[in-house]
Amino acid sequence: MGPAREVFLFLGTCLISLTPSCYGGNILVFPLDGSHWVNMKVLMEELHAKGHHLTVLRSSTSWYIPEKSDLFTSITLPMKQDFEDFFQMFLNEQIKAQRDDASALTFIKTTIGFLSMIVEAHNIWGEVLSQMFDDQKFMKSLIDAKYDLVLTDPAMGTGVVLAKYLKLPLVLNVRWITGGDGQFAIAPSPLSYVPVPGSGLTDKMDFFDRVKNMLFYGIQLFQQKYFIEPSYDAICAKYFEGGCDIISLLQEADIWLFRSDFVFDFPRPTMPNVIYMGGFQCKPAQPLPAELEEFVQSAGEHGVIIMTLGTLVNALPPEVADEIASVFAKMPQKVIWRHKGNHPATLGNNTMIVEWMPQKDLLGHPQTRVFVAHGGTNGVQEAIYHGVPVLGIPLFFDQFDNLLRLQERGGGKIIKLNEINSQSFEQGLNELLHKDSYRENMQRLSRLHRDQPMAPMDQAVFWVEYVIRHKGAAHLRTHSYQLPWYAYHSLDVVLLLLTVLTLLLLATHAVISFLCCRRTRKTKRKQH
Repeated sequence: MGPAREVFLFLGTCLISLTPSCYGGNILVFPLDGSHWVNMKVLMEELHAKGHHLTVLRSSTSWYIPEKSDLFTSITLPMKQDFEDFFQMFLNEQIKAQRDDASALTFIKTTIGFLSMIVEAHNIWGEVLSQMFDDQKFMKSLIDAKYDLVLTDPAMGTGVVLAKYLKLPLVLNVRWITGGDGQFAIAPSPLSYVPVPGSGLTDKMDFFDRVKNMLFYGIQLFQQKYFIEPSYDAICAKYFEGGCDIISLLQEADIWLFRSDFVFDFPRPTMPNVIYMGGFQCKPAQPLPAELEEFVQSAGEHGVIIMTLGTLVNALPPEVADEIASVFAKMPQKVIWRHKGNHPATLGNNTMIVEWMPQKDLLGHPQTRVFVAHGGTNGVQEAIYHGVPVLGIPLFFDQFDNLLRLQERGGGKIIKLNEINSQSFEQGLNELLHKDSYRENMQRLSRLHRDQPMAPMDQAVFWVEYVIRHKGAAHLRTHSYQLPWYAYHSLDVVLLLLTVLTLLLLATHAVISFLCCRRTRKTKRKQH
């Protein structure tokens, strides 16, 4: 028994040594609600599977983030405002305005409405932050918990400010920050070929496009400086010695897990602590529920069209829905449409209305031919992953820019809401269904997206664990944000060099003038 036991212990030791060491981290998560929570939850599921303990800060009026979960421990923050009603009212007004009138005045009106909504959201969360910081017992409990890092979505600055207060490493699950595309805050962004969100431009710009891009960039800076930053300036002045500003706090983040990649986005300069994980939420399709699979298979060789406008939009205006339904009714394909509320009057027998659909699994089904979508980041990236052409109906936020990237690469087509009628919608659908280049281009993008040495999710988890292991990633951060704007652009250096050059030219001119005058005087003396 003695030798046998020794052999058993030896083999056991070998197996343990071959098992990769895993040190579960203690992570404080400050997510954003709505579709942003979908992104954060996917990442959290993987971190939880790796043995990390997760604590989520959620509002008492949260509409997606549950209070009880096997995935995380929650801390509920009191909030009076119900953001679901808040956003839904705004979205309905935006859709109506776009449908009724597409003039410049309407664009300005909807932009002001959007900005007002965003400012109100920042102010509400700013009040929540102040209440947290004033509650010393609560803040002590967060400090005593000894978290390894803060993981947050910086479209709202609350998690960023909290990480600064707790003096913890910061990892961002990011595409958008408080004032637009996050890359503009951290990386050089030449406006000659890096389009500003909302401009409707690509990376190929003529002179007037560059003028437009510059104007949109100026508007973005103006909004950030005079509408967004004041929501945080008072908090920075009150709770941080020497003050702070939200953009600098963002630039201090250790790692930016960026929800994009250069299969989807236009090439641009970047930084070493920006980790591109576009499509990290994408997975191979799973089998459909039996009823849905039967409906999909009944389409035969014609295949299936699927349509959804995301989590925020339940239904389009009735007249738009009727136009779309009438086109679907004429198609030989079967249609699965996520639509809530009253069914369109023109609904055909080939169309299945559902309140929820397994979007990823339908996109990965070989019968799916076209994806009619609003252009949210998740849906666009999933369409790329599965190689399905997209007929896009952008409604608000970043959706037009997302769809523009697909259209530029030949994988999709955009129809604006105010342009939708039975004729334009039918024409768009038929173009994507019968023009092979759309599917071929999307499948090429799918191959490019999948052809990488490490899966996007594995990259994301690795870098979160990297920050835990090394207690930050300061060596990857640029310190450019600590420079004043004139030093960042080397304007002081240019001014010095111009001054020196000017002095040299003046000195040279003075010497030449002196020599010329002296020679003239000598000449005059000789003549006399």
